[in-house]
Amino acid sequence: MGKIIAITNQKGGVGKTTTAVNLAAALGALGKKVLLVDIDPQGNATSGYGINKRTVSGSSYDLLTGQREFDSVCARTKYTNVWMIPAHINLAGAELELVQMSRREYRLRDALVAKKQAFDFILLDCPPSLGLLTLNGLTACDTVLIPVQCEYYALEGLSQLMSTIRQVKKLYNPNIELEGVLITMYDSRINITALVVNEVKRFFPQKVYSTAIPRNVRVSEAPSFGKPIKYYDAHSKGSAAYDALAEEILAHNRRLGGEV
Repeated sequence: MGKIIAITNQKGGVGKTTTAVNLAAALGALGKKVLLVDIDPQGNATSGYGINKRTVSGSSYDLLTGQREFDSVCARTKYTNVWMIPAHINLAGAELELVQMSRREYRLRDALVAKKQAFDFILLDCPPSLGLLTLNGLTACDTVLIPVQCEYYALEGLSQLMSTIRQVKKLYNPNIELEGVLITMYDSRINITALVVNEVKRFFPQKVYSTAIPRNVRVSEAPSFGKPIKYYDAHSKGSAAYDALAEEILAHNRRLGGEV
């Protein structure tokens, strides 16, 4: 059976969506069957795969609101072993609609549970907030991957995020665990970088990946072409970093006795 990983950090601009898009592609290229679910109303993961969030016929919005079933919103992308449930612009109003619905925290989990065994990994790109959409992601997932950027305010809000995860564990998802913490926008030439990395490792002992994602122009360019970095510039440092991250995640899950 596959593993559901929520990629989240309520602080914006940390490389959350970039990680979701590129990790999915890297895992797929390693032969793993991956589903990427975009539950961020910004829809950047969707556009990162070259899909227009204004014109998709089936989306995570439809799935969450019960207007469509899984099979009618999940589509194979043109990239190796990657499927996607895209976001639609209507997702921006979904939280107001979800408030009125029964089992509002479980809508995503209920929709994914029967399909979990069809994939090795299901990656959830959550919004940069702690609202009902992110709550749905945390309730549905097995583990949480937290990207943290190498900047002065890197740890800002992480205590609140971890508090939310503990509340979710207590109230909705007793099995949720921390998958790992990913350092992003790494630049060894900047003095603050080493300080931030040390602080993050102190805050999350034994949970920070050995792989760090460097600042890389090619990674920044790739979304404007609707491509993951692996298919935009496979020889870039950014692509190599996401390949290494995928390998590290696979190795970690093998050590835990996972089926991936």
